[in-house]
Amino acid sequence: MKKSIVWILSIFTLTFAARGADGDPSRWTAELEGGAVFSGYNDARIPNVGGTLVSLSRDLDIAPKAYYRLRLSYAISRRHELSLLYAPLTLKAKGTLPVAVHFTGVLFPSGVGVDGIYTFNSYRLTYRYRLVDRARLRLDIGFTAKIRDAEIALAAPGLNASKTNVGFVPLLHLRLGWDWNEKLGLLLEADGAAAKQGRAEDVLLALTWRLSPRAQLRFGYRFVEGGADVDEVYNFAWIHYVAAGLVFNF
Repeated sequence: MKKSIVWILSIFTLTFAARGADGDPSRWTAELEGGAVFSGYNDARIPNVGGTLVSLSRDLDIAPKAYYRLRLSYAISRRHELSLLYAPLTLKAKGTLPVAVHFTGVLFPSGVGVDGIYTFNSYRLTYRYRLVDRARLRLDIGFTAKIRDAEIALAAPGLNASKTNVGFVPLLHLRLGWDWNEKLGLLLEADGAAAKQGRAEDVLLALTWRLSPRAQLRFGYRFVEGGADVDEVYNFAWIHYVAAGLVFNF
């Protein structure tokens, strides 16, 4: 995880260095998003064959918490754009198991109090192409290269079990922006893909409010849903976000 953070910060540093050489600050966009995150379903069985299905959100309790995301984008030209996203997420669960759970080869007896951790950090490089560019309507399509840094863990007195995974996921990308007037608008932004082994979706629907030619606020709802159904792991989760963001062009 620490190596992943160093990786993303290094890219950000190199990107800012390139900005200084380019000398065109109007091509850059920085986005800070934050708010509250809530867990919907979060079901895991590890290993998929021989493990016990456990719900971190129903068998245990996951408290809402604050979150943040950072995105930095660079417009190569009027229609082409690259962006980097850093989206960390760790949710903590707590409760008493209603049944005995076999998890990564460790047996957690029924009735035992456990702490659970669900981590799903995301690092993404996105390319966008401006397919529609009108005064009040903009449609971008593209693709996202995503690196996930995930962990599901259970802990009880004298017992610890964890499953980690770092992997690459290719996603399709879409962004649709519509301006109702000079101040207010709507934004739909999504990354997603599906295959036999699993699926992944990250969707934002937000109201936008332009503060100035360079600054914009947005408020909306985001969800992240998906998971994997393979030999090593079964895990599907639906995460809800109440999102607020600040977008600044420079």
